[in-house]
Amino acid sequence: MQAIDIMTPKVVSVGPDTEVREIAQLLLNHRISAVPVVDDESKVLGIVSEGDLMRRVKDDNDHERSWWLSLFTSGNNAGDYVKSHGRKAREVMTPDPLTVDENTPLHSIARLLEKHHIKRVPVVREGKLVGIVSRANLLQGIANAEVAPTQSPMDDRKVRDAILKEVEQHAGVHTESISVIVDGGVVEVWGLVDSLEQKQAVTVAAENVPGVTRVENHLGMIPRGVGYL
Repeated sequence: MQAIDIMTPKVVSVGPDTEVREIAQLLLNHRISAVPVVDDESKVLGIVSEGDLMRRVKDDNDHERSWWLSLFTSGNNAGDYVKSHGRKAREVMTPDPLTVDENTPLHSIARLLEKHHIKRVPVVREGKLVGIVSRANLLQGIANAEVAPTQSPMDDRKVRDAILKEVEQHAGVHTESISVIVDGGVVEVWGLVDSLEQKQAVTVAAENVPGVTRVENHLGMIPRGVGYL
């Protein structure tokens, strides 16, 4: 299996001039922990994570931290100041993040996440953002890879694309918050939805796609108004 088989294809992203407040609201609304920053051509410029935003809260309230950090720095740290007080994505993002090609195998992605201690990596095609792979996506893909497929990876990809399209357009569920993996016609769905009805709708949508032999729905439910974990 490769990145294209497990990635979340509908990525919530922002532009370099997106306001920090708007980014925070996007993370809450979509129950995600980071957003890529892209230019007008969908090229990845950086990434803004919940950690980047939480640092602003710490810097505003942790006066002791500012005092002891000054012992190890010469003068004011301009970079830290921009990160903690910047108002736009380009000012607070981690620039030039690691990315993987859509055909990168799972074991290579796993090594990359482990080596660099990161939780997710954008997926690109010819330099343009086409998806994102998180640790959860990766673990689900590795678990499924242990089962010998009964149909080709290309067939599975077509089935997966069809399921995501059906779920997004007709089931009333945002695909940014779910992960769909198809292996040998067997579908596994992970993530969070708002209600039992949405969970059932995802199952029905998958079952109605040609090529699906079984659906294993592992979706959890979270009450409306509650943020992501």
